[in-house]
Amino acid sequence: QVQLVESGGGLVQPGGSLRLSCAVSGRTFNSYAMGWFRQAPGKDREFVAAITGSGTIAYYTDSVKGRFTISRDNAKKAVSLQMNRLKPEDTAVYHCAVDLRFDGGIWYPRDYWGQGTQVTVSS
Repeated sequence: QVQLVESGGGLVQPGGSLRLSCAVSGRTFNSYAMGWFRQAPGKDREFVAAITGSGTIAYYTDSVKGRFTISRDNAKKAVSLQMNRLKPEDTAVYHCAVDLRFDGGIWYPRDYWGQGTQVTVSS
């Protein structure tokens, strides 16, 4: 059974940083894209970042470019999201996902994603 467990969320002031981590168990996804999505209250799920299986190419939604960095460690079956210069509009539940689909210029999760970790940016 595949499980994804996120950690690292919390409350941070605007301009601060957080690092989210996601541990995958139950199967190896070394050749599959991994990524992060987020959902704020009352809003649709939003793509945040994705990284290819080799870890050599990363993709970001425009609103986080230059502030967030996605990385992965295939030996540890983990993906991380370093978030800097956080803004109140980054407040959401962040979910990691594996085996993403890229279609029409948009990343989608498939069957595997975690329960999420809350990120709140507020003074």
